[in-house]
Amino acid sequence: MISNLALSVPKNSATEARRRDFSSSGLAGLLNKPLRPHLFFNTERLGPDVSLFTLFQMKLTIIGSGYVGLTTGACFAEVGHEVMCVDNDAKKIETLLRGEIPIYEPGLADLVTQNVAAGRLSFTTSTEKGVDHGDVVFIAVPTPPNPDGSVDLKFIEKVAREIAPCLKSYKVVVDKSTVPVKTGEKVAETIQRYAPEAEFDVVSNPEFLREGSAVADLMKPDRIVFGSNSDRASALMKKVYEPFVAPLLVTDINSAELIKHAANSFLALKISYINAISEICEASNADVELVAEGIGMDSRIGRSFLNAGLGYGGSCFPKDIAAFVAISDQLGVPFDLLKEVQKINRRQLDRFIERIREKLWVLGEKKIAVWGLTFKPNTDDLRCSVAVELVERLVAEGAEVTAYDPKGMGRIGELAVGSKIHLASSPEAAAKGAEALVIATEWPEFAHVDFRAVRDSMLAPMMFDGRNLLDPDTMRRHGFDYHGIGRGI
Repeated sequence: MISNLALSVPKNSATEARRRDFSSSGLAGLLNKPLRPHLFFNTERLGPDVSLFTLFQMKLTIIGSGYVGLTTGACFAEVGHEVMCVDNDAKKIETLLRGEIPIYEPGLADLVTQNVAAGRLSFTTSTEKGVDHGDVVFIAVPTPPNPDGSVDLKFIEKVAREIAPCLKSYKVVVDKSTVPVKTGEKVAETIQRYAPEAEFDVVSNPEFLREGSAVADLMKPDRIVFGSNSDRASALMKKVYEPFVAPLLVTDINSAELIKHAANSFLALKISYINAISEICEASNADVELVAEGIGMDSRIGRSFLNAGLGYGGSCFPKDIAAFVAISDQLGVPFDLLKEVQKINRRQLDRFIERIREKLWVLGEKKIAVWGLTFKPNTDDLRCSVAVELVERLVAEGAEVTAYDPKGMGRIGELAVGSKIHLASSPEAAAKGAEALVIATEWPEFAHVDFRAVRDSMLAPMMFDGRNLLDPDTMRRHGFDYHGIGRGI
């Protein structure tokens, strides 16, 4: 069933003024739309004792205060819900209670600070307290991969067991974590086993957040999906999302669980497809950027995710594709297409390093500057970063690597390779004295440095652009020996 949660908003001079004032704020500019549609209701109709936030306010609990849980909780609070975030990591909760945000995500720190101050967002280590608080309880704990690529569901199962004895009244338990199909059935069975008298329903509500734009994705979603087998639970979920203006798709639980894996797998397929095309472009002296532009002009295909580069990485795509392959194998329907996607992705970095090796001959003792460590821009996340893997492989061959990243350098010390490289204070400082410059993450600021000064500071002006961030002709005019991905001309 598809519906739309668009709101009918009456206008008057006061609400129009409020709209203008709020839209000028930094966060509204980030979203290119007002954040709180409920603020624009005609306040004269509410009466003196009615708070604006009571229009949509529900009591919600988020179990797991990591990337998904914290962002979801802050955004739910921003639209007026009363949110309690639960985490068993006492140190993390203490950090949040001090007003410190353990992850970097544009706009998130302001949301957390403002909503804690407003009393709509709180934190605790107590599952019992959290379950007692929320009418709807979201599970947003990690689902790491097993060695065979399948999903390790021990955290989901543990939370289900912990929730069970705390259920004193009807609750909706929502799987927000990315989980294999049929996980909802297992969560329901687990809760029922440990609390046979409990009254609850389980719902699947996949998240579609992109690191670096997660606040905008949640406040201005392109769709909201949840799977439910209960009208009572569906009614409460619709109320949760009532403040958001977006198409709503309600499905059964199994279909909702499949949607997230299917969506991420298709995006990864587009990335591997254009990377395979880039190899053909290099062999035929064509330009993959122009090919991608021509393909993307077809409205049936679209330009997004047709960006040739070092391959996909991060905490989602590699894990989700491996999980979907494992799920399909377990169901007796091997997904050979996705297995090929994985092969292409692995080969892309191999090809890139081979190009560097071909030009430098021996990598040992070569001074190489690397711009970018995070798996994508606008995040400090190094998990499964192709840039980090690239650095690890260069170091393994004896290269002397100096790296710079706008947000990721604070976390590189957590990895083994962090002690084996030098960190610079700027892109220019990283390149000084280098025999090659590698662009591993497409941070926008890298396109705006003084490239003539960078060239003059290098021992040899050789550039390997692993993200096709820069224009080849411009870089060659600046005196660089430029090598991109799939840019054979």
